[in-house]
Amino acid sequence: MRSEVYIHGVGRRSLRAALALVAGLLLSVQDATAQEDPEYRMEIGAGVGLVNYLGDYNGNLLKNQQPMGCLTAKYRPNPRSAWAFSLGYGKLKGDIKDSQTWYPEQPEGVPTSFGHGVVDGGVRFEYNFWAYGTGREYRGARRVAPFIALGLGITYASVPGKGVTTLNMPIGAGVKYKLKDRLNLTAEWRMHFGGSDRLDGVSDPYGIKSSGLFKNTDCYGVLQVAVTYDIWAKCKTCNNDRD
Repeated sequence: MRSEVYIHGVGRRSLRAALALVAGLLLSVQDATAQEDPEYRMEIGAGVGLVNYLGDYNGNLLKNQQPMGCLTAKYRPNPRSAWAFSLGYGKLKGDIKDSQTWYPEQPEGVPTSFGHGVVDGGVRFEYNFWAYGTGREYRGARRVAPFIALGLGITYASVPGKGVTTLNMPIGAGVKYKLKDRLNLTAEWRMHFGGSDRLDGVSDPYGIKSSGLFKNTDCYGVLQVAVTYDIWAKCKTCNNDRD
């Protein structure tokens, strides 16, 4: 009887050990599968959208929207943030009848409407509300992530006679979506606050001098959809197991 109990005890311990070994192997396979995809440091791509001027010739963000295209690149230090670099070209358009206000009499030759090209380049910091990714390269990452952005840029407007170059400050928000493992879709809206009152070719129609860099100046909004592709794989670290 004692020998039988001993045999049964050994059998139970062996069974527990075997089960523990199988469980360990399954967890190892699961972890390896969960981290099988590399993380990528950068994205490159292009986007299209609409640009809308807001200033002395227009007081409505829904009027005079014009097409705009851009090239973009992003550096991702971690799944929660990114530095976005962009270069875009579009057209600013406005008409004095859309200003919804009264202006003092302007000198002869001042146009009542305008339409000219604009080049926008700059860098923005994007903060994701949660980790962005497929979930296989970084534990807890999600394919959909809303974000906010703030940056600094340069605007060039091809105003007739003399072009205008000025700083702008973009502030925006949007949503990122992983179409595939290395393919990203981003939809965002940004407001670019300009540092000049001459993007429309007319300066200070009220006769009031600007009291600050972004006060009494022209600005423009950009509604954009972009597709980017991941490049530059990171080296794997054990930090991926931590959220």
